[in-house]
Amino acid sequence: MASHSYVAVVAILFVAAAAAESPVPAIWPHQFHSILYVNYSGSLSLIDLWYDWPNGRNFNIIQSQLGSVLYDLEWNNGTQFVYSLDSTRKCRAVQLEVGILRPDWLDGAVYLGREKVDGFLCNVWEKVDFIWYYEDVVTGRPVHWVFYTGRSIHVMTFEVGAVLEDAKWQAPVYCFDKEKSNPERSPELGFGPFETEMFSLFRKPNPISGLAQ
Repeated sequence: MASHSYVAVVAILFVAAAAAESPVPAIWPHQFHSILYVNYSGSLSLIDLWYDWPNGRNFNIIQSQLGSVLYDLEWNNGTQFVYSLDSTRKCRAVQLEVGILRPDWLDGAVYLGREKVDGFLCNVWEKVDFIWYYEDVVTGRPVHWVFYTGRSIHVMTFEVGAVLEDAKWQAPVYCFDKEKSNPERSPELGFGPFETEMFSLFRKPNPISGLAQ
């Protein structure tokens, strides 16, 4: 009987030690602003990312290299507007089945170990079929993301608590013109390959991955 108890205790200690050896990724702040440097098959861009979980919204302002600015506005009810504010007045309105990433969207990610990236020693996790996520060991801030599509993102700034004023979250009026905002009705208003790839940057079409429903 004593031997069985000893084995049970050893097993519990082993499981506890194994759990302690695997770091858990930090939960995202409920509100933050980040500047991201993006490389996708040689196409470069900068993204102003505004994450606002309490208000159920996420905003990517995307500046392609020597190109135009693209606005990707996402809401937790699955509504998404991708538009320009220049003379082209392009807009694509989409209704998705999932919302924005939850703050704990990395729950269940597999720990891969440590790696030095961009001069930072990082813990690395993999979210299968979605992302490899690199987080600074010292501060817990995100450093680098690599999406399963091959898009590589370097986190240049990470401002916890920063909030974009409400007026900036309003999509332009022409996004609500069904004849112009529906790509099936107006294919001539479609976006280029790079712009199409940027749609739903931080969404994954599988609710079990940590996306709000």
